[in-house]
Amino acid sequence: MGVKEKKALKKSLKKASAQQAIIATCEDKDVEFLPLEGGPGKKIVESGEPVNKSTVLYIGHIPHGFYEEQMEGFFKQFGTFKRLRIARNRKTGKSKHYGFLEFTNPEVAKVVADEMNNYLLFEHNLQIQLVPPEKVHPKLWKRVNRTIEPVNFVEVARRRHNKERTLQEHQRMVQAILKQDEKRRERIKEAGIDYEYPELIGKIQPKAKKIKFTDDQD
Repeated sequence: MGVKEKKALKKSLKKASAQQAIIATCEDKDVEFLPLEGGPGKKIVESGEPVNKSTVLYIGHIPHGFYEEQMEGFFKQFGTFKRLRIARNRKTGKSKHYGFLEFTNPEVAKVVADEMNNYLLFEHNLQIQLVPPEKVHPKLWKRVNRTIEPVNFVEVARRRHNKERTLQEHQRMVQAILKQDEKRRERIKEAGIDYEYPELIGKIQPKAKKIKFTDDQD
């Protein structure tokens, strides 16, 4: 028997042994899956529906006028919840139209996410989704009980306007006003309007006086 014939005989023996192993595994009642690459059979484990553990909901597209008090009265019909937070601007205190809600029961949170998603409210479709526990940021509820007082920009502008200025600051302010006035005059001239401009009061500012002190030679 030659070398080629011996190699062919070995291959045929290997194939026969592999087929016998597959037949033996098929006879086993517990085996439900046979790999294509060969090897022992495997049993398919039926995976049930995953258990929901999320209690936090993301709520998007919150309409104007649907704030903490209104949301609390609306969502408490489904069950008790721990915390409610609407994202707001730190300067103005206005709503950013999204927020978060945490229920005590994960089953209630899943029901709200399934039933209230795309719910039409004040011409806005609410976007409600479950937030997995591993994606809940530790600082999510940091400002949940704080009330944001909006900045009074009128008072800020009044203080800025009425503050005491040095002579140099006053001169810089006058130069800025003169530049704006010059640009305004050029635009009016380009429009073909003949207009006599009144003189600006306070255009010429006195220079700061330097007082020299001399030692008395008495």
